[in-house]
Amino acid sequence: MKKRTLHSSPEQSIHLDIIASALCGLFDFVEDVQFWIKDCEGRYCRINRGFLMNYSLERQNQVIGKTDYDLSPRHLADQYRLDDARVLSGDTVINRIEMVGRFDHTTCWSLTNKIALRDERGRIVGTAGITCSLKNKPVEQNWPTVALGKAIMFIRENYSEPISLNTLARLAGLSSRAFERQFHACFGVLPQQYIRSLRVRMACHSLVYTDQPLTQIAADHGFCDQSHFNREFRRQMHLTPRHYRVRYRKVRH
Repeated sequence: MKKRTLHSSPEQSIHLDIIASALCGLFDFVEDVQFWIKDCEGRYCRINRGFLMNYSLERQNQVIGKTDYDLSPRHLADQYRLDDARVLSGDTVINRIEMVGRFDHTTCWSLTNKIALRDERGRIVGTAGITCSLKNKPVEQNWPTVALGKAIMFIRENYSEPISLNTLARLAGLSSRAFERQFHACFGVLPQQYIRSLRVRMACHSLVYTDQPLTQIAADHGFCDQSHFNREFRRQMHLTPRHYRVRYRKVRH
């Protein structure tokens, strides 16, 4: 079966611009929130004030027409574009906890949602997304329930240590089964899958931005040894940690 390729036609671009005009101004007044609209090629069409502030930019024309690769480190841009491809296929990204790049080349914890934009005929004409920084905000403001918020905060602070399902369920005030069910409904993965993914994503940052040996990175991010680290990293990233470091160090420099 021939793979369908999505391209933004002039007509689709007009529809996208109408949608963008209606939404973008609204998010200018929402504190600490980034909002954006992209076309099917991943080019930014509209962004809000929070987006500009995150990248320490002053004008829309510094971003419009550019892609994630123009604004973010390659390893982060790759993640964003994989999400875009998923959304362009008709899926959604809901309540994703991820590291989002900032103007000072650091990253911050954020909660991200992405959807496909469609015209009146139901054709996908682009994507829209919103991300909210979790830094210095009460748990209750960031999560669908306070129970899940307490568990996520605990994972964020202790991901490099062994974390049991019973511990998380107890923090949430739920049975293990109820907690697992709510967590999966909210984030699309089971708690232990989320923890493994988080460990790998945090290790990615250390591989690119530090000179630590692989054995140290493995130990610092909750892996029992380098062999375990290599297996889990390759399963998720389709590269060994060493190859990942070489690839993105080249891009970085």
